[in-house]
Amino acid sequence: MSRRPAPHLPPDQLTLVWQAASLLLDYPDEALLGHLDTIRAAADLLPRDIGDSLRTVVAHVASTPLSELQADYVQTFDTRRRCNLFLTYFAHGDTRKRGLALLRFKQTYLRSGYLLDAHGEHGELPDHLCVVLEFAATVDQHLGRALMLDHRAGLELLRLSLRDLGSPWAAAVDAVTATLPPLRGEERDAVRRLAAEGPPEEEVGLAPFATPEFSPAGSAGPR
Repeated sequence: MSRRPAPHLPPDQLTLVWQAASLLLDYPDEALLGHLDTIRAAADLLPRDIGDSLRTVVAHVASTPLSELQADYVQTFDTRRRCNLFLTYFAHGDTRKRGLALLRFKQTYLRSGYLLDAHGEHGELPDHLCVVLEFAATVDQHLGRALMLDHRAGLELLRLSLRDLGSPWAAAVDAVTATLPPLRGEERDAVRRLAAEGPPEEEVGLAPFATPEFSPAGSAGPR
């Protein structure tokens, strides 16, 4: 795991940011709508820039018909390789190395006693950003943050890709990256390479991690 200085936010605020972002980046449904007031209240307890990012997403979700939100979510995260929420996909694509990377996520969770079912807490693979954020927020901040830092280049490419699209979900990723240290030199180089080349494209089986619904760009849909 990467070793870096601790983020500037205290632990209670990190929990608020990561839990809120986990909810906002998950597939939008009635349950999310029921959480909006709680997320707004959490945003008011955070530094202004991070709170504003979360409030931007909340405002969009609150003002958009649910069916439209769901269609946009699928279009954003299921059809674009650079806008998927699976962190290991950026580094490994659908290669054999990705299976090992996914196993590492599961082993990290087990170190903290965090047991996922076969498809993860959100019905997703263990590297899904919402799963990682929930783990970091509610189980182990140190290990959850380390997972994000180990995939910092992919997370940054996701943020930039969403920004380029003008996606409302970009602000949620902004809030997450604001809790992490600035990119290091090699990470900036990795982002440039990913932006130019994209993830590796060799397709192989990911069993026992893959699900019938999994696609390279994501597996959005009702949980």
